[in-house]
Amino acid sequence: PRLLSQFFFADERVTRVVAEINGLDAELDPQQYLVLLNQLHLSQAHLLAVLERIMEECIPTQRHSRDYLVKFPEELLVDNLGNHMLFAAECLLAGTFLDMEESDGAQLRPQARNLLCSLELVRTVLREQSLSQPNSYPEPVQAVLIQFDRLFAEFELSYVSSLVAVKSPDEIYRQQEIIVLFCETVERALHLGYLTQEMIDGYEPLLMFTIPRLAIISGLLIYPEGPLSLERSPEEMSRVFSPFYNLLKKIRDLLWVLSAEELCLLERSLCTAE
Repeated sequence: PRLLSQFFFADERVTRVVAEINGLDAELDPQQYLVLLNQLHLSQAHLLAVLERIMEECIPTQRHSRDYLVKFPEELLVDNLGNHMLFAAECLLAGTFLDMEESDGAQLRPQARNLLCSLELVRTVLREQSLSQPNSYPEPVQAVLIQFDRLFAEFELSYVSSLVAVKSPDEIYRQQEIIVLFCETVERALHLGYLTQEMIDGYEPLLMFTIPRLAIISGLLIYPEGPLSLERSPEEMSRVFSPFYNLLKKIRDLLWVLSAEELCLLERSLCTAE
């Protein structure tokens, strides 16, 4: 059950698979080579997972900030992102530039080298610690983990930023505005009886359509200075709504001519229409 013991055996597995790959002629046995590569991927992912748990136990208050993750596109935020970063660092160090310009890859190589050297140091130190005192993390061990955690975070941000357009602070703020709008829309809909708490607690599928529809009305009429403010230019709006700028104007103009009773009837119909 001890994490250092788990790390020792996970590290042994990685070392064993790497030795098998190095002793294999890939051209003579390509099928076995692919099998071993998959095993290496899985064993490295397990090693990083155990290492992550060790850092949470050993240096929980000294972890490098991961706030930058909110800048990443949602499709990149997967459970095995760390393993992808490790693979990318290995490729960069080998001179292989995946999906990026050679100049960008050359700039990232020093970071990749530092990260992989730090990982090797972590593996060595933790193996020695697991064999001597598997129940403690002395200060030298903590220092090595802190350095690795920092280098990993810095490489992750730099690498992803070189591949995709990360969100700007303004775009992140606009997304937060949308979250607030949706929350206020739900609160208002509950107050007016358009929705029930049971529907929300039960994850009623209809809400996937109802809440965005009500949010558009709330954003145009109830909270006109929020993320749907048409006083902004399309470029100043969130990318979620900016393509529909002219359509939103037409919807707002139609809503303005409705009476309170007609608006209530419209909102109730949006809660039931498919």
